[in-house]
Amino acid sequence: MVGTRGPIGRPTLSRRSKILIGIGVALLLILLIGPRLVAIITDWLWYSDLGYSGVMSTMVWTRVISFFVAALLVGGIVFAGVYAAYRGRPDFVPVSGPADPLERYRAVAGRKPWLTALIPAILLGLIGGLVAQASWATVQMFIHGESFGETDPQFGMDIGFYAFTLPFIRLILDLAFIAVGIAFVGNLLTHYIFGGIRLGGGGRRGVVSRTARIQLAVIVGIFILLKAVGYWLDRYDLLSSDRRGDIFTGGTYTDINVVMPSKLILMAIAIVCALAFFASIFLRDLRIPAMATVLMLLSALVIGVIWPAAMEQFSVKPSAASKEADYIERNIEATTSAYRVRSGKDVEYESNWTRDSANAAAVNGDVSTLSNIRVLDPAVVSRSFVQRQSLRNFYGFPSQLAVDRYMVADDGSQQKEMRDFIVAARELDPSRFNEGQQNWINKHTVYTHGNGFIAAPANTVDAPPKDAASSDSGGLPKFYVSDLDTISKPDYKSAPIQVKQPRIYFGELISNVDPDYAIVGSEDGEKSEYDQEGVRYTYSGDGGVELSNIGTRLLYAIKYGERNFVLSDAINSKSRILYNRDPRDRVSKVAPWLTTDSKTYPAVMADGSIKWIVDGYTTLKNYPYAQRMALADATTDSRAQNAGESGRTQADEDVSYVRNSVKATVDAYTGKVELYQFDESDPVLKTWMKAFPGTVKPRSELNKKQDLLDHLRYPEDLFKLQRELLTKYHVSNPSDFYQANNFWSVPNDPTADNSNLPQPPYYFTAANPDGSGKPSFQLTSVTTPLRRQNLAAYITAASDPADYGKLTVLTTPTDSQTVGPRQVQEAMKNAVARDITLVAGSVNVIYGNLLTLPVGKNGVLYVQPLYTESKAGDSAMPKVFRMLTYYKAPDGQVEIGAAPTIGEALMQSGIDPRLATEPQAERGDGDDEQAQTGQPKPTTPEQSDAPDDAAVTELRRAVDQMTQAEKSGDLAQIGEALKNLKEALAKYPQAGN
Repeated sequence: MVGTRGPIGRPTLSRRSKILIGIGVALLLILLIGPRLVAIITDWLWYSDLGYSGVMSTMVWTRVISFFVAALLVGGIVFAGVYAAYRGRPDFVPVSGPADPLERYRAVAGRKPWLTALIPAILLGLIGGLVAQASWATVQMFIHGESFGETDPQFGMDIGFYAFTLPFIRLILDLAFIAVGIAFVGNLLTHYIFGGIRLGGGGRRGVVSRTARIQLAVIVGIFILLKAVGYWLDRYDLLSSDRRGDIFTGGTYTDINVVMPSKLILMAIAIVCALAFFASIFLRDLRIPAMATVLMLLSALVIGVIWPAAMEQFSVKPSAASKEADYIERNIEATTSAYRVRSGKDVEYESNWTRDSANAAAVNGDVSTLSNIRVLDPAVVSRSFVQRQSLRNFYGFPSQLAVDRYMVADDGSQQKEMRDFIVAARELDPSRFNEGQQNWINKHTVYTHGNGFIAAPANTVDAPPKDAASSDSGGLPKFYVSDLDTISKPDYKSAPIQVKQPRIYFGELISNVDPDYAIVGSEDGEKSEYDQEGVRYTYSGDGGVELSNIGTRLLYAIKYGERNFVLSDAINSKSRILYNRDPRDRVSKVAPWLTTDSKTYPAVMADGSIKWIVDGYTTLKNYPYAQRMALADATTDSRAQNAGESGRTQADEDVSYVRNSVKATVDAYTGKVELYQFDESDPVLKTWMKAFPGTVKPRSELNKKQDLLDHLRYPEDLFKLQRELLTKYHVSNPSDFYQANNFWSVPNDPTADNSNLPQPPYYFTAANPDGSGKPSFQLTSVTTPLRRQNLAAYITAASDPADYGKLTVLTTPTDSQTVGPRQVQEAMKNAVARDITLVAGSVNVIYGNLLTLPVGKNGVLYVQPLYTESKAGDSAMPKVFRMLTYYKAPDGQVEIGAAPTIGEALMQSGIDPRLATEPQAERGDGDDEQAQTGQPKPTTPEQSDAPDDAAVTELRRAVDQMTQAEKSGDLAQIGEALKNLKEALAKYPQAGN
């Protein structure tokens, strides 16, 4: 007798096993969720400390609500699709035998069908929620979106629709697509498992139950309707088309006249196709929706792809210039508006610059330019700052220093004038710690701050250079020091730059420790932080999160993976933790919707505090017809430091709209962040100010801070972006634009070896281009004709409060040529070739920034410092060895100056040297003491009226004669030339009296 085996029961778990599994799951959740929860709590503490807890709460709640709404939407649709299929399963499901592979799935799903449908719905809902919460900014912009007051040229829609509404609709549509698509798959699989759909084979026909047919038809119909909505929205996206991205962004002739109608046709076909699927519910005939689907696919191929391609190839390309003219005009108008480079509104063009010869009297009388010629290159002299002003191994300076201006009185004068300075904060640089300073106590509780604000007049050096290799023979920066030592001295009261709190707890370099934090503060006045040699200090500011209880210390122990937060007695009830110490990081966290400039710089305010100034941009990616720009590409130049410790490259993203709408400050001592509205007309900033009320202070508050206004600079990254655009968008004729007629290019940096990267823009003070002759702090650059080396235009942006943001473009005549940077660089190299040959064996030669300076009415003066640096390695520091000048005199003669000082170089170029700021002839002990006590004395020579043209001409001829005599080697000629030069020099000072 053969018995039959009964059904196998489900295995059961013991109580102990269930407990162990529960503990394991709990530990897994803690490991997964715990660190994220700790990060959220510590972020909340950080935001609360700064007074910006509302920023985090807004972001968190937006993310949470977006997550759950999207999760319910996606999960609900998926659950409905799966559960509806189960509910509509056949009552009887034939099986193929005991080995039917689907039977086990039916058995499992049949026990708790709602749970079977819920699990995938939850998982997919979580994915949808994660996608949505990452788009929290899109949600906030939709809710608070402002009107631009400008409309697109095709549909007449306000630009705000494209900036704020369209991205949100796209987000919802994408989530719906995903949800419906997954619901279709889930419904299909469920019907298959439970027999609603059976495949044919073995002589059997495939079967689709009526319920399965209806449900699948409805889901597909909904999916196709969503596609119809997508076709409708595609029309708006065409206004940011990249079909001709190499020429212009925006809807082209083909896009507007072919693709746009095709989208409407495809939308109509999609609606018909969806109706066909809905009709199949009643007709019980799948051939109609099948044919509709084929029609839709063929239409998408023929109408959506082949038709536009054929039109583009056979109709548009043969006469593209004329057919695209209207659309190029749209692009020009939108681009110049989106980036604020509109002619006559944002940019003032002055044509035919340099056509007429420069007037010698006007050139020699250009006091604002000639007295402020910058002889220090901030990209070169950083090593001099490090060698002369670091004081300790753990202090340092950025490899790219900043240029700013201060009102100071020249020696012997009571009147203050604007002067350029190379400025830097003497920061703590953790990368320079020696081995004994690398332990946790030293890195995070002892060495916590920097000490001092260092400034060097940009237009002079400590003394004329004598020896190319020596570090004590002039040519070095003349330092104005404000640190703990100098500010305590009685004579510091007369220093031109007054700092009251020189300690630097927040900065560019100080955050270069991993992880980035410092623990400050102590009980009972105990001092543990290094301040000066033999002096300790305790932080007295109100910045930082308090570590007063074990719970907070435990949170940060988990955050940084450091047990000393709990175990070390260096932390007490008065301790605070300072972190996120880079000024740009602090601004980015407080205003995550801002793009910060890659550069920041320190400035001394009227109250003696040091503040880091950070420029913030609002950007858009889809401004209709505006040219799409790669932010990283447009803002990268030859300065490798741009990606180094002193700066960052911009994110690799495209933009089509930029505004420098926010000026931010970060206090170097307290870390306090303040955001100020700078552009009151920017609708994007207005939107964010509504989303985060109270985060950005109104412009009226900024206007009250004159000391801050006096130190605002036109930001580099915005200028680089606009400079790149102006190489094309100074052309307003669509036909010329299409053919690239009169396009410019940004020249490669002629001072960089083997560099194919653009020349960076330069900050300096010079005469205001408005013709007033007043000094103006400017950011400048030049352009050259496309694929040529001569000068095409000079671009300058004003930074002074009265005319901040004014762009001026001086263009050279197109029927003549003015030498450009590369050509001038080669000429200068030839002029100093002999000097370089004599010193090249013992020093490294460095060409500094090549400055282009408009002088007088039509003059162009090129100036470049030539540095030498000892080959002694780490102890080497660059010093100015020669000042090079290139100038085309009124008589057409090109004069190249190469001398130890800028005054001598100007004289060799036939320009009055008395306006230049010259270094003292010798640098004695007293001068060095002044440099260390913060009491520098600029030595601008007394200004006088310009000498007459005859004296200038005679002096220039004497210099030329001397140059020729030296080349000949004839001693008699040299003697005669020297005699004539002395006579010319004797007459020269008298000519201006």
